[in-house]
This record gives sequence, C-alpha cells and structure tokens, in this order.
Amino acid sequence: MKQLTAIALSGGIDSLVAAYLLKEQGHNVIGIHFITGYEAQTHDNDKNRVFSNTDSSISTTTKEDTCHTISHLSAKLGIEVKLLDLSIEFKNNVVDYFIRTYQAGQTPNPCMVCNRSIKFGTVFDFAHKLGASTLATGHYARISRDNEKRFHLIKGVDPKKEQSYFLALMSQKQLARTLFPIGSMTKSEVIKLAHENGLEPVKKRESQDICFIRNKNYGEFLAFQEGFEPKPGRIVDVYGKMLGHHRGLHLFTIGQRRGINCPSSEPYYVVNMDPGQNLLTVGLKKDLLSFECRVKNINWINQKPNSPIKVHTRVRYRHKAVTSKLFPVNRKTGLKNRNQL
Repeated sequence: MKQLTAIALSGGIDSLVAAYLLKEQGHNVIGIHFITGYEAQTHDNDKNRVFSNTDSSISTTTKEDTCHTISHLSAKLGIEVKLLDLSIEFKNNVVDYFIRTYQAGQTPNPCMVCNRSIKFGTVFDFAHKLGASTLATGHYARISRDNEKRFHLIKGVDPKKEQSYFLALMSQKQLARTLFPIGSMTKSEVIKLAHENGLEPVKKRESQDICFIRNKNYGEFLAFQEGFEPKPGRIVDVYGKMLGHHRGLHLFTIGQRRGINCPSSEPYYVVNMDPGQNLLTVGLKKDLLSFECRVKNINWINQKPNSPIKVHTRVRYRHKAVTSKLFPVNRKTGLKNRNQL
C-alpha cells in the first residue's frame, strides 16, 4: 500500500489544486481541515473567542460552515477529509504571541509563527497519527535537496504570490517531510487548472491580512483583548523635542508614516519606540536611513556561518530583497570580527 500523504485544506483554491495534483501524481491522499476558533468573529464582544468542535457554544452557522467545507472538499477531491480543532493551540501560540509582541513595542509576524508551530507543527503531528509521512500545503514555495542531503527553502516561481518569506522559520526536519505541489506554478495557472477540472473553492476570497482579525483593525482587536490596556504617551523628535501625544505604542511600527498627527513641513516617520518610557520617537525620512542593524534569533535552515557571508535581505514581505553582508557576532563580547569588515 502506498504511503499516506496529508494535505492541509483551507477551502481555498490553492490547497484544493495542490491536493488535486497530489492525486494526479499517484499519492494516497488524506485531507486535514483545521479550525482556529476565530473563523466567525464578527462582533467586538467576541474577544478571546475560542471554539471547540465539542463545545456547545459554537454558533450553528459556524458548525454548518465547517461541515459544508469538509463535505465540499471531500466530494470535489474524492478523498477523506479530517477535522482538526486547534483553537487552544492557535490562541496560545499565535494570538498570544501577537499580543505580547505589540505590548513589547515590537511588530509581530503571526503568519511565520503559525507556519512553524501550527501548520508544520501541530497539524503535521496530527497527520503523523493518521499514518501520513508527509504534509503538503498550498504555499507558493519550493524545496530542493543538495548532494549532502540538506534541504533548501526556495522561492515560488510566481513573484507576486511566492510565500517563502513566511516559511523562513521552518527547520530541516520540517522541510524534509513537506511538499509544496503548486510552488512551480503561477497563480493564473492554478486558477486555470481549477477551472478546467471543476475544482470550485469553498472560499472565494483570498486572505490578504491577519486571519484572526475580522471587521476591525489591529488596534481595535488589541484593545478588546483581556489584560491589554492601551497606554497614551509622549511623541518626541530625534532631538528629544516634545511634539505631541500618542494613544498607545501598539498602534505604530518602525517606518510608519500615518497616524502620527504631528504637523510639520515634511512628513514624520516612526524612528523608535521605547516601551519602558512609553515614548514614540519620530523623524524625517532621512532619519530612518541606516547602514546596519543587529539581528537576533536567526533561524538557520542550513549550517550557521562562522564568517561574514553575502545575503539578500527583506525587512517586510513586499520589500524587494537587497544585497547585504551578514557578520556573525561574538556572543561573549558582542563584537564583530573587525578584521573581516
């Protein structure tokens, strides 16, 4: 009997086509549709809403939508689709991380954390219990293996859709048991293949933002979380001059221009945030420029370098990667190897 391959099915066109391709390639496929507990948030009083597939408090609409999704996917693909309730894990690992990071005056990337700990963590563990040795998803990314049997995460071929950026926290072990069936396709090719084979997605619209925030912005979502209290504070320029007041550091990120509300002949941008003093520092565009930055907690998918290496750096998803040089830092002294600068 062929080894079992699991596919994470959201109900969207990408995972639907990925599953179809696996079947066409001869894989023995089983689907996994997981819920996060935030699928049906529509009101402000839903703060910290967590659903469970055994919880009688789930709305009838949510239950019906989930059952419809699973039934639709199973019928379209001709495979068994299992339901996995990850409401507790998602809240603890992704949403709480999101809240903590904003409270610390930093900007979180919940999609990266979700991919590492939920999709290729908890979901794969569930797939393994079902007997699957590999987990596939509908991500636009690719994986290669070199002669030394090391795995490499590679960009998807579609420059507008490629998602390797959000998968950068994956490990060698995770890449070794993962498949990205549509990584070598463009979005238009995926849509065409779906249309030609009657693969109609349950979800018509693509998720373009944080999946657990609906009908509100980040600030509104955070304000409704238990224990989260927005703290107004001072706004100063790079010289320490008082310019005004902010309604909470969680409403800002480095480089942000909107929402500062301090009149000036030139636009102000967020230059720094100090949670200790609850202080927002702003400056002109030139004040944002920097030739270097210190990076910590790097996820080395491959071997960690001992000497400076050339890399391509992106500071956000839509940012075009630029050529940079990375210098390892001596953990004891905190100094770079100046002989190699």
